[in-house]
Amino acid sequence: MLIDFSKIEEQIIPGFLGGEGTFHTRMRVDELGKIMRGSLEPGSSIGLHTHETSSEIIYILAGEGKVLYDGEYIPLTAGDCHYCPKGHSHSLMNDGDGNLEFFAVVPVQ
Repeated sequence: MLIDFSKIEEQIIPGFLGGEGTFHTRMRVDELGKIMRGSLEPGSSIGLHTHETSSEIIYILAGEGKVLYDGEYIPLTAGDCHYCPKGHSHSLMNDGDGNLEFFAVVPVQ
């Protein structure tokens, strides 16, 4: 299957999961999970949340930011991959000057 993100309607979600600013995403969702291309503007974040029924893999495409993972801040730049296993908590923040672009997969487990 080919997923062409340019053909998926962009969603602009303010305060996603209690975060700051806006989250821009093009997302494919089905009963098995989510596959998304996302972007956070400078100063924006995805709020802290726990993965109760899924894990998440986030690959940074461009920009700089950090993740709060189980209480620890970890810096992220283009080429980094963050993994949040089922049962763990994380938040993604853009503390850089440009947009933080990423690809994420959230499989239902």
